Amino acid sequence: MRRIFLIGYMGAGKTTFGRQLAFNLGLSFIDTDVYIENKYHKTVSSLFAEKGESKFRILERKILEEISKFEDVVIATGGGMPCFYDNIDYMNNNGITIFLQVPDSELAKRLSLAKFNRPLLIDKNYDEIFSYVSSMLTKRLPFYQKAKYTVDASNNKVVDKMAQICAQMD
Repeated sequence: MRRIFLIGYMGAGKTTFGRQLAFNLGLSFIDTDVYIENKYHKTVSSLFAEKGESKFRILERKILEEISKFEDVVIATGGGMPCFYDNIDYMNNNGITIFLQVPDSELAKRLSLAKFNRPLLIDKNYDEIFSYVSSMLTKRLPFYQKAKYTVDASNNKVVDKMAQICAQMD
């Protein structure tokens, strides 16, 4: 039984690298944001706006508990999921956690190129995105650093490194 949680800030590559890792290991893949959207038939952005952050985080926790029962799966979590309640501890107790670490300058660059898919960033220029990312990373890093493993996700060997970690767990 394998359950691998990928955590990190938006733009770190949790979905992209998670899909590749799942394929390479012959596992299923779940993106928690997509799972939530399919379950509630609304976008994460609209649920967040409709319910407010505190109720959204409760909904997110329920989803975490539900998907933590799945086996042989790679799970790309929402960027904030590990940072609320005891979610990071819950993930650590129910699988392998891997923090995809990317410098804030690289995240800002990636997010600037994809800001039209990110409602919180759509009206921001690069400097504003960099400032926002740096501020949020400062708050979230203590939670991300509780992951069992950390992988530098700013280069092209990310999937190989994660696969090596998983091989050690066998």
